[in-house]
Amino acid sequence: MSAFPGISTLMSRAGAASVVTAATVTASMLLPGMSAEASAATPGAAALKVAASKQGSPYQYGAAGPNRFDCSGLTLYSFKKAGKTLPRTAAAQYNKTRHISAGSRQTGDLVFFHSGSNVYHVGIYAGNNKIWHSPKPGTTVRLEKIWSNSVWYGRVN
Repeated sequence: MSAFPGISTLMSRAGAASVVTAATVTASMLLPGMSAEASAATPGAAALKVAASKQGSPYQYGAAGPNRFDCSGLTLYSFKKAGKTLPRTAAAQYNKTRHISAGSRQTGDLVFFHSGSNVYHVGIYAGNNKIWHSPKPGTTVRLEKIWSNSVWYGRVN
């Protein structure tokens, strides 16, 4: 007797062409909260969800979570939860990423703000020209429009 009634019936009705679909449905029954979308998510997409979940967390210089963040601390924490390791500072994170053009950017990519060759801020691209970031003392983690043209983009591999 199955511990999950209905799975064998579901599998027998699925047919050979739908085995993958049936496996996804079965997995979601066995692992609540798992979906095909979640299992196929890129590290950047996963990190973006983590950063968004920290909305309202206060800025603190040098903090990397779980309740307070500076800009690079938020990106470090978010990607760590997504299974990727980043260095501590925004500049070091820029040096660790694959540099991409603005036209190639995707949600979950890192957005680096710079003055000349000096990277001074980082956030996670959320689409629609917005980033999740921890801006500065006295503020909290939030979604905000990219306010400068002096940005570079990087993808975490």
